[in-house]
Amino acid sequence: MQNMPGLDELFERRQSYPDFDPQERLARLVGLDDQKSRLAKILGLLVNPQGLEHWAENFIKGDAKPMLDAVLRRPPLVVLAGDVGSGKTELAETIGDKVARQEGIEITLYPLSLATRGQGRVGEMTQLLSAAFEHTVQAATRLKASGKAKGGIILLVDEADALAQSREAAQMHHEDRAGVNAFIRGIDRLANLRLPAAVIMCTNRLNALDPAVRRRAADVMAFTRPNDEQRFHILSMRLGGLGFTQPQIDALVVSTGAAQGKPGFTFSDITQRLLPAIALDAYPDRPIEAARALEIAKGMTATPPFRDEVQISGAFK
Repeated sequence: MQNMPGLDELFERRQSYPDFDPQERLARLVGLDDQKSRLAKILGLLVNPQGLEHWAENFIKGDAKPMLDAVLRRPPLVVLAGDVGSGKTELAETIGDKVARQEGIEITLYPLSLATRGQGRVGEMTQLLSAAFEHTVQAATRLKASGKAKGGIILLVDEADALAQSREAAQMHHEDRAGVNAFIRGIDRLANLRLPAAVIMCTNRLNALDPAVRRRAADVMAFTRPNDEQRFHILSMRLGGLGFTQPQIDALVVSTGAAQGKPGFTFSDITQRLLPAIALDAYPDRPIEAARALEIAKGMTATPPFRDEVQISGAFK
C-alpha cells in the first residue's frame, strides 16, 4: 500500500504483555470471572492453535481432527457487548496479560484510534482501516511458526459501532459503508492467512453492528451491571479494611442497586465515582464514616443505560 499511514497515526499506543500493571488491573475486575476465562481461552487458541492440538493428544481418544478444525476455523473476532461502565474495555485492554502467561508467548495489543474514522474524505476511512489491518498482518506474519507461535497480536476496536455500523442503517453514508466493507475484508484476511492474531470489538450497541460483522464473531460476550453479590464484593474489598461492618456494606449494596425503575450502579459508577467521592468527602480532616458514605451513595445517580437500537429504513429496531 502506497503512503500507508504509520503506526502512530492508526493506534493509540502499543502494549506488550506480560506486564505487571495490566495483570493488577485485570485482577481488580471482579465479577467477570466467566468472561475472563472464556476470552483468554478463545484468544489463546486464535494466537496459538498448537495448544489445542496438545490438549487433544492428552485428553481425546480417536480422530479429533474434525472437531479441532471446527474450533480453529472460526474467524479471529470476539465481540464484547454491554452497557456503559460494565468492564468491557478494561477487560479488553488487560486480557492480553492473561493470554501471554497462559500460552507462554509475548502478546502485543494494538488499540485502534477513533481517528481512524478519518475526516470524511472520499476513501479515507477505507484506506485507514485497510492500513490498520495491513500493519496487523505484517506484525502477525513475523510471529507465525510451524509449531508454537513466537508471539501474538490483538487488535482492539473500542466503540466498534462507530466503525462497523450496520450498512442497513437509513442514515449511513456511502463512505461509512465502504469502511465497513474494508473492516470485513480485514477480518476475512486474518482468518484466511491463519495468523497468530485476533480482533476484539467493544460496543454499547450490539444491534448497531453490521450483521456480517456479528456473523463473523467467534463469540459475543454479554456484559451487564453488577448484581448484589458483585457489588458486595467490590465494596467489601475496598471498605472492609476501613472498619465497615457487613450490615453497613449491605446498606451500600442496596443503595447502589436498581429500584423504582432506576438502574443500578455500573462497575465504573462504583469504582470511579462512588468510592472516590467517599474518600474526597472525608479528606483532609476527618475519617471515612459508614453513615456519610451511605448518604453519598443515596445522593448519587447511576449512569443511564445506553439505548441499543439502530435505525433501519426509517424505523428503530
